[in-house]
Amino acid sequence: MDHVGKLLLRVVCSLLLMTHGFPKLEKLFYEKIRFFDLLSIGERNSLFLAVLGEFVFPIFIIIGYKTRLASFFPAFTMLIAIFVVHFEDSFGKKELAILYLLCFVLVMFFGPGKYSIDYYKKK
Repeated sequence: MDHVGKLLLRVVCSLLLMTHGFPKLEKLFYEKIRFFDLLSIGERNSLFLAVLGEFVFPIFIIIGYKTRLASFFPAFTMLIAIFVVHFEDSFGKKELAILYLLCFVLVMFFGPGKYSIDYYKKK
């Protein structure tokens, strides 16, 4: 039964995060880029990294491919959201990023479970 819980954690958290990543993906390709300049690497590069963390790597997590490694990227993106982008905001603004951070750290620690590509690649 714990494998079903791991599957649900991976899929639900990733799908929910992707709802935040998809608008960023659209912005990357179709809009004039105005985005937080993370660590002075440029707005486009910062947006690209956010798209990786919030849209691309969650796909890997959903299918359970390189799950522990892939989970690092959304977790890191949420750390940046909490401690850089929303640093001066109220707890209410940071709360969602904290929840996502917790979800992806749990996925990193507990792994993908039996219902994943990673599980079957080990055999």
